[in-house]
Formats: sequence, structure tokens, C-alpha cells
Amino acid sequence: MAPNLPVHLCIFLTLSCVDSCFIPASIQATVPQTVQIGHVIAKVDVDQCDTITLHFTTSDPDFTVQHDGTIVTVAITMVPANGRTFSVQFQDPNGQKREINVYLVQNSSKVLKDGLLKRSKRRWSPLPFNIIENHVPPFPKDIDLIASDSSATRSVYYTISGPGVTEEPVGVFSVVMETGMLRVNKVVDRERTPQFVFQARVFDRYTNQETDLPLPITVNVDDVNDNAPTFTGLLQFTVLEQSKAGTMVGMVNATDIDERGTDHTKIRYSLLSGTNLFYINPETGVISTKTDTLDREVNDNYLVTVEIRDMNGALNGLFNTATATIVLGDINDNPPTFTKTSYDVKVKENQGEGLILRIPIEDKDLVKTPNWNTEFVIQKGNENGNFRIERDPKTNEGLIYLIKPLDYEKTKNLKLEVLARNQAELSGTKAQWMSIPVDVSVVDEDEGPEFTAPTVLFTVKENTPNDTLIGTYIAIDPETKSSAGIKYYKVSDPASWIKVDESTGQLKIANNIDRESHFVTNGVYNVTMKAVDASLKTGTGTVIIQVEDVNDHVPVIPSKDLVVCEKDGGEMGSVLVVAEDKDRAPFAAPFSFKLGEEHDGRWAVKRLNDTAGMLEHTKELPNGLYTVPLMVKDLQGFGKTQTVTVRICRCRNGACLAYQNSTSLGVWAILAMLLALCLLLLLCIFFAFICVTKNEKMELEDMGDSGGILLKSNIEAPGDAVDSNLIIVPASGIDSSVKGSMIDVGWVGAKNSGMIGGLGAQQNLLQESGGVIVTDMETGFSGQYESSQCVGQYGSGQYGGGQYGGGNMTFDHTRFMKFNDSAAWHTWQTNGLFLQQKLAYLGTREEGRYADDIIHAYGFEGVGSPAGSVGCCSDQGNQEDLDFLNTLGPKFKTLAEPYRLRRPCLHTSSGTTGYLRISCLIWVPSSPLGFHPESNGPVER
Repeated sequence: MAPNLPVHLCIFLTLSCVDSCFIPASIQATVPQTVQIGHVIAKVDVDQCDTITLHFTTSDPDFTVQHDGTIVTVAITMVPANGRTFSVQFQDPNGQKREINVYLVQNSSKVLKDGLLKRSKRRWSPLPFNIIENHVPPFPKDIDLIASDSSATRSVYYTISGPGVTEEPVGVFSVVMETGMLRVNKVVDRERTPQFVFQARVFDRYTNQETDLPLPITVNVDDVNDNAPTFTGLLQFTVLEQSKAGTMVGMVNATDIDERGTDHTKIRYSLLSGTNLFYINPETGVISTKTDTLDREVNDNYLVTVEIRDMNGALNGLFNTATATIVLGDINDNPPTFTKTSYDVKVKENQGEGLILRIPIEDKDLVKTPNWNTEFVIQKGNENGNFRIERDPKTNEGLIYLIKPLDYEKTKNLKLEVLARNQAELSGTKAQWMSIPVDVSVVDEDEGPEFTAPTVLFTVKENTPNDTLIGTYIAIDPETKSSAGIKYYKVSDPASWIKVDESTGQLKIANNIDRESHFVTNGVYNVTMKAVDASLKTGTGTVIIQVEDVNDHVPVIPSKDLVVCEKDGGEMGSVLVVAEDKDRAPFAAPFSFKLGEEHDGRWAVKRLNDTAGMLEHTKELPNGLYTVPLMVKDLQGFGKTQTVTVRICRCRNGACLAYQNSTSLGVWAILAMLLALCLLLLLCIFFAFICVTKNEKMELEDMGDSGGILLKSNIEAPGDAVDSNLIIVPASGIDSSVKGSMIDVGWVGAKNSGMIGGLGAQQNLLQESGGVIVTDMETGFSGQYESSQCVGQYGSGQYGGGQYGGGNMTFDHTRFMKFNDSAAWHTWQTNGLFLQQKLAYLGTREEGRYADDIIHAYGFEGVGSPAGSVGCCSDQGNQEDLDFLNTLGPKFKTLAEPYRLRRPCLHTSSGTTGYLRISCLIWVPSSPLGFHPESNGPVER
């Protein structure tokens, strides 16, 4: 570098045209190797820019940019030999972020012998270079020479590197190494890369040593008008109909990507259609109206063609066209109109609520908007509120409703006037809201009677005597205006205080009226009446009875148990006495309090307020209960003496201590205790009776003929299935081998057999000619039990002809069985006595003991049993062949089933008579005596 060159500031601006505010893309400055604080590096030209909107920032904290664009150092900075680079960022007036690259080049200086610095001269050519985008081939094309002063004394060659050379986009630029000619090798698009910054270096051809400092090379790409403007945003606008001329419709937005600030991006707007109605500003693109006659009801939208052209609209400028849609907004310039000039409608009198008329409407304004929605108003004829009108939200029709019945006798015709208006006010028109007449005719109907007034008021004093007339409430026929033939009845009379004369409608007192009754509300009692005419049509009315109060209640003291707390120091205690009166003023409070005539002089009372008095004792009284008579009177002096009970005691929290800690028994508690004692006494008596009667011996009585029948054993009364004619008396005799037999015991006489078999009847024994005749013997019995049946097994011996032989008794076919001698009779007596004594004996023993000693008796149940005779059955000897039992028939099997596993009974036979006695006594479990599960004998239950 040449020495002793002055310090200079180089600012390179690459511009094809100058704009009002143009800021360069790069700045190159030469600075000393050591830059001091406050050193001015360069200044950005911002004189024609809005400095308020510009805000500069640097990427290197050692530098800052002042408001006027001056770049200064804020710290001591060293610049290396190869230079230093940083950037300045800012936002341009269009809101886009931009960047300025600042290149610092070290100033080469030499120190003279006298100590002064001498500036050396740079050896590089001027920079930057400009090229044109979209340059036509052929390539490469020369741009300019890059020359270094070192080339004058040395043989050098040049190299370049960086964006556009060795970095993307690669290969755009190249350099002729020997001459330093910079070339462009291909087409460049400014819209993609408006500037290239790369580095050039120079080397000695022989030593390859760098002979000069590296130099940043800046190549600016000049713009050509190669891009037509384009539309941005929607091209749809809205303006109200009938708007004034010059009203803004909307703004067309467009952009051009060519270089800003040149004619290449200066757009001009124009309309190609719709110019008779609309106008567009050529510079701003704002569309406005040219007339005030736009009518939405005629045409609700317009399509206009818009052209945008750059080069400020020059013919050689590039352009684009598009269609913009302009929609006319609706205003309420059309009032609703009726389709007819008037309406007639008929309504029956007393008709219930409902729709009676629909009124169609037409409106040219936009449907379903406040300009179209109609509101209806009945301006005249509805003073009594019989009608209501509203809008049908779907059809926009007017709907007239009847809400109160019409009376033909009062009004035969009504003329309504209905007004129709929109929800929005009229605008842009001189038209007015329209109305229409509606003629309503009332059709006469035969209706029921009507009371002279819907409600009637009568005033009655309480306790008025019965049958007192309080008033008359009548109805009339609306057609005849007469009350003839109308009957009157009560519909509601909760307390049954009123009676109604059916023919005249007179109201009389039926029962005592009490104002204090819960049926009376605020002194008012209501009765609902019904009137019925000859055609059974009805009408209703309400009778309101105002019940006047009388002084029929005295003041009472609701709480008559009072407590006076004992006080120390001889101070007398007191208690509050509160009274109530069901009557109302002036028959109630204020009350007067005084002691009754029978007071003992130890108490005093004074009035505290209108409803309360203070009772206190005037002398020291011991703790205890006291009765005090009090006279309480109302404002009219009506009252009575009432007795209150006052307890004087030591208190805690207002309650007697003794009263708190003890509980007295009431009357019901004492009665409950007495009842419990009585029940306990009865229970003791019952257990004592059981204990006394537990060990009594059971005595079974027999008349000697109880063994011949089977009775129901689950009752303790005579069996209802027993026929006395079926009772038979077996022959006398008993086997002496039976354990415990008591043959020698004497007969005790005729006994009742109810305890054994359940028979309540006394058996009749007739002694005749030295024998006994037993009655009730079936005549066909002998034929069924012939002696031949027992010849083989029971024909002789002990049971054949001995004690049970036919010689001892005869069978009379006249239904009598006769004992022929006293021995047989004695034997029969012995058997009965044995059973009686044996059973009594067993009753005293433990359950199941001596069960084997029981004589079991099987009786005969009826005549002609399909089971046949069981007279051949015997337990003589050790006979175990019991197969014959399987042939005895169903009745016998039913009888024997419960005892299938038990030991056989002892049987005795009458031998030649064909009579069989089975000496087993059967007791079923549900009878007073039952079987023990392990024995065949009866046991005590």
C-alpha cells in the first residue's frame, strides 16, 4: 500500500434512481488499526428519511448508530490486517427489516524517523460494480478490472471467493487471474439476489505470497421491469344503496416485486367497466360511487373490471386485471304493505283464547333483517284488551289472537285498526307506515246465567246467630235479562258457615262464624256460588265475607308455670308474665294486670308493656311452690282471673338447680309401674299353679267298653267320628302272663271313658238274668266274625274255650251281647280296672319306663271293613309268623304303619264268637299321651 495517504471515509451507494429515502446496502470505511472511543466510522444519509420511524441497531457491541445515522465506536477497537465486518439493522418506512453491511479496512501507515506517521496509498481500484439483471446472453460478460498497485512492481494473479463465486449461488462471477477482469457468467435475478459481496485477493505469481490486503467486492444488480403488479386481498366490497356520490366503496390493493422507488413499481389503477356508477382513484386504488341512485331492490350487486399497470400507467408498463364485486347494502326504504285493503272476521261470544285472523304482509327489503321484519300494533278498537297481535317469525304475517271472551249482549261489533311497521326506521324514502281496518263481528250464543257481579262483598260480625240473612246474590240470563228459573248452589264453603236459598239466592248464617278460625284469612272468608238455568248452563260467582271481630276471647297466660330465682341480700325476685288474646284491636292489647281477689298479700304485679307484666313477691318467701291468682283484662276490660304457679328456687342460668337435678314421676309413669307389678303378680300365680299340678296322677276311667273303638287322638274331646253303635265289649279274661297284671283288683263301677279314648258318653250296662247286656252291637257283626275263622289257631285252649270261650258269652243278633255268668262279667271289670290303674301308675314315672307293660287295644272302626277279620291274629306263644298281616287290607296297613318297627301287641280272642280283642293301647304323638320313640307304651307328655 502507498504510505502517507490521508484517512478517508468511503461510502458507496448503489442506486439506479434516487428515492426520497434511500439507504445503501453496504458501507466501506478505512480506519486505523487501533480505533479510539468516539471515532466516527461513517454516516448513513438519512436526511430525507423519517428519523422517528428509523431505529438502528448494530451486531457489534463496539459500535453504535446515532439518530442522524452517524456510526461511532463506543470502545477501543482493534482492526486486523484482513479487515473487520459488522452489520447495522433497521426497519424501512414500509415496515420491512433491512440490513447495512459495514466493512472496515485497516489504514496502512509508516512511522518516520521523526516519529510522525505517514499514510500509505491504497493499491485497489474503485468499488462497487453494477450489473443488470436478466442480461441477455452470450456469457461470460466483462464487468470491470480489479487492479492492485502491487501489480506495478510484481507479477501477480487474482482470486475471488464468497457468495456468487464459491458459495450459493455458485459460479455467477469469475475473475481472469492474470488481468483481474471480473466477469458475470449467467443471468442474475435481482428479485432473488439484489447484491453480491465477495472478497478479492492478489498473490505474487512466483512466491504465491499475498501482495496486498484482501478487498471486499460489492456488485449491485440493477433492476429491469420484468414483473407485472399483482392484486392482494379480496376484491369484494359493500356500499349502502342510495349512498351519496363520492361515498367510498372500497380500496384495491396491489404490489410489484421490482425495485422499490422506481417506475417499475409505481402502479396506476383504472376501471374498465362500471365507470358510469363507480370511480377509482388511479394512485390509491380507492373505489367510490359516482351517483346516488343505486337501488338494491333493482340490482343488489355490480361486477366491475379493475386494471393495475406499473411504469405509472405508461403504455409500456406491465399490467394485470381482475373483477371486483360491489354488493349494495339494504336500507329500510320500503315500508311493509298489506295485500288487502280491509279484513272481516266473525267470533262467537264466549269463545276461548285462540287465533282468529292472519294478515299477510309484503316488504321489498332484505328478508330476515330488521328492515323486513314487521311489527304489528292494534291502534284502535282494543281498549278492553280482548285481542293480542304478534308476528309469525317464518312468514312475517300478523296474527290476531282473542284473549278475552266477547259478550254479544254488550258488544256486537268491534272495529280494529292494525298498523304495520318494521323493526328499523324508514330511511331514504318519504313513505309512511300503513294501517288497515279489521271488522270483528260477534256471533250470538246461548250462554249460561251471569251473576250481577263477579264478586260481592258482605260484612258479617262473628258469632252472628244462625239463620241471619246477610245478603242476596243473584244471576240473570244474558239473553232475557231475567232471573226466573235460575237455581243457586254452593260450590265451595270450607267451614259450612253459609246456606243458600236455592230459588232466591239469599245467603244466611248456617253455623257460628269465628274470625279466629283457620278458614279466615286476614278477616276474609270466601264462598263460591253457582247459578244454573233451565238448560243446565251454569255461571259462577264469589261471595267475599268480611268477618268483623267481636270481643269473644279473654286474654290468657299461655305459660302458667313460672320460676322466680332466689336472690341474695334480701332482694325480692320477680318473673315476667306474658298474656295473649286471639281478638284484634280494639279487643286485645294493651292488657291490664292485677292480683286476683283471693291473693294472700305476699305478691304484687305491675304492667311492663302492652302484653306483659312483672310479678314479684313483696315478702321474703322460702323456696317452694306458690299459686298466685292474676286478673288479666283487655282494652275493653274483658278478662278473667287465672292462677299461675310460681316456683321460688336457687337458679343457675335461669333454671332451678333442684328442678334440673331431679325428675318427678307423672301420672302415666305411676300407672305404667302399677301395670308392670300386676303382670308380675299374674306370672307368679301361673307358675305356682303349674308347680302344684305338675305331679298329679293321671286317672283313666273306663266303663269296660272303651277298648272297642279307635278315636282321633289330636283332640281332647269326644271324637266326632265315633258312632256309639260300633262300640263292642270283648269277652272277659286276661292272660296271667302279662307283666304287672292286676286281676284281683275290684271294679269301681261305671266310669267315664273320656280320658282313655276320648268318649264323652256314658256307656250303658244292663244287668239282666244274672248277666250283662251291652248295647249298640251291630247286627251284622256275628256274620262277619264267625267262630269258624278261629278254629285252627284260636279254637281251644286258653283263648279258645277258656276265659274267652263261647261258653262265657252269647251273641244276640238283636244287637245285644250278653254275659252269661258273673265270672265273665268280673273278668271284664278286671280288664278295665287294670287299664285304669296301669295308666295312672305309668303317669307317675319317667318317660318311657315300663313301656313294655302297656296293654295295647286295637278297636274296630265300622262294619264291613274291606280288610276283613283280624280275629285270627294272636300273640300266643312265640308266634312270629306275621305274613298274614300283609293280607288284611289298606285300613289295617294304615293303622300298623307307624308301628312297623315296634314289638307286636298282646291279642286276645273271644273264640267261638268271632270277636277279636287286641290288647294294645295306641296313643298318637299329638294326643295328651304320646309314644316314646323307643318303646311301645304310652308316656306322660
